[in-house]
Amino acid sequence: MRSTGDSPFQKREKTIEASSERYDVAIVGGGIAGLTLALQLKKCHPASNILVVEKQQHPVPEAAHKVGESTVEIAAHYLRDILGLQEHLQKQQLPKFGLRFFFSTADNQDITRRVELGHATLPPQSVESYQLDRGRLENALGRELLRQKMSFLDGCKVQQISLHPESDVHRLHIQQDGCEREIQARWVVDASGRSSLLKRQLGLAKKVEHHANAVWFRIGFPIDINAWSTDPTWQARIRDGKRSLSTNHLMGPGYWVWLIPLASGSISVGIVTDARMHPFEQMNRFERALAWLHEHEPQCAEAVEQHCNEVQDFRVMKDYAYSCEQVYSHERWCLTGEAGVFLDPFYSPGSDLIAISNGLVCDLISRELDGEDIEERAAIHNRLLLILNDSWRGTYEYQYPLMGNAQVMVAKIIWDIAIYWAVPGLLYFHDKFLSFGDSPAIAMNLLRFSILSDHIQRFLREWHAIDQRAAYDTFVRYYDFDFMLKLQIGMTTRLSDAEFDTQFAINVRFVEQLAGQLVSTVIEELAHHSQDETVQSRVQLWKSDAFLIELIALYQQENKTNPINASWITLGPQRQEVAR
Repeated sequence: MRSTGDSPFQKREKTIEASSERYDVAIVGGGIAGLTLALQLKKCHPASNILVVEKQQHPVPEAAHKVGESTVEIAAHYLRDILGLQEHLQKQQLPKFGLRFFFSTADNQDITRRVELGHATLPPQSVESYQLDRGRLENALGRELLRQKMSFLDGCKVQQISLHPESDVHRLHIQQDGCEREIQARWVVDASGRSSLLKRQLGLAKKVEHHANAVWFRIGFPIDINAWSTDPTWQARIRDGKRSLSTNHLMGPGYWVWLIPLASGSISVGIVTDARMHPFEQMNRFERALAWLHEHEPQCAEAVEQHCNEVQDFRVMKDYAYSCEQVYSHERWCLTGEAGVFLDPFYSPGSDLIAISNGLVCDLISRELDGEDIEERAAIHNRLLLILNDSWRGTYEYQYPLMGNAQVMVAKIIWDIAIYWAVPGLLYFHDKFLSFGDSPAIAMNLLRFSILSDHIQRFLREWHAIDQRAAYDTFVRYYDFDFMLKLQIGMTTRLSDAEFDTQFAINVRFVEQLAGQLVSTVIEELAHHSQDETVQSRVQLWKSDAFLIELIALYQQENKTNPINASWITLGPQRQEVAR
């Protein structure tokens, strides 16, 4: 299918001949990272001469193009407000009804029995996010580059990147339509995705301990999870909005399955698993993936099987997470998007990191083109991006075994989303990542936040190890807890620099209070309701942990003036559970 909105590429303008063989910036890769970077850089530095080189011919296919179709608030703000793509997003993409999770119960034959976490009403428009048909988006971005008179060479292969920091320009050797040519550029940005051309060339690849695999496919039919039951009580849970427009996660031990609707009428279905718990060979072909779904997610398997003749593609990605030793250099090269790092698709952070990284890259390039010495700034930006990546990876690393535990995972997800809104979300919406090196207060609070996050992720693993009660028949709504809406909307509040510093410190203090409440509530419940020796031994270890003791004390102090409903830790106000 082709979009009926924005006019398609005309043959005569598909590949625009380069107006010059010398550029200020050459971006290698015309996917979402490279195309959005070009648009942002042109906004930041209108005089810059920019070239984007893309190996695929444009227009690219809709639906069955690339994975990474779900956005959350940072990426949505980037696309809508910073790049000015609101009209495209509203007319050519789908509004997203948040992240929704269904946790395994018994044999997963009845979705109404599964613990559900998600929205019952639509989030405010100011924090709207989107489900992206990547092909449709990248075609629109490519057309926008041409409209703004930037050079966009599609169907073009980069054969060699020769960096010459001692010279005024680097050199790229490219091939297009059988002809070779040399491009000169002061800056080179690698946005080539997992090809990671510069990272490989410079030996910057860095392995991580997060080992997970993914397979996915698109079906040319809008499978609707809301049609999996006609139970009126279950249907009535949603007061405003459609379940089918959520990024729906079907959760089980060591795995999750995504269901993401696309504006072209297709649906994206993916299986993501811990490599140690679900062998890749069980799902690395479509028929194997379908058999795996029949075993673990039978309702999903049945819906897929009804439309097997409409399967549009099948893709795999083994051991997908990785990092990088360096992403930005004062010697006039950068890596952005998946050319540098990749985390995990669970909370859809890929386009968030693109948004943050592209802003840092634009800052470096714009300043250097204006004659500023950026050596120190490049080192600071590089450190920030890698610290942020490492901190976020802790959200996923070793955490997949928890995914079948509704009690622990509901608390974890609410915690993870709350701190996302409170810290990186607030920073991004106020454009504060750029001032990381200029603000000791921001740097110190980020460090506190990173240390806290590591401790809580470990605490969640330890909780899961001793408390695996089954749960069912429960709907937990994000806005059941006042602090969630307050933090989400708080990202968009326009604050002066002084007001921001105050609010950021308040937010960090609040997530410390939230962490203390989590630890205190779990300890109290397990200490009083379990006589199991292993459980009591773990409780005693927690009670003697100096970091956790400090968190609990902070929580008790803050709770006197700012009490928080603790039911986010215990499956919400409507909790029902099977006895241990």
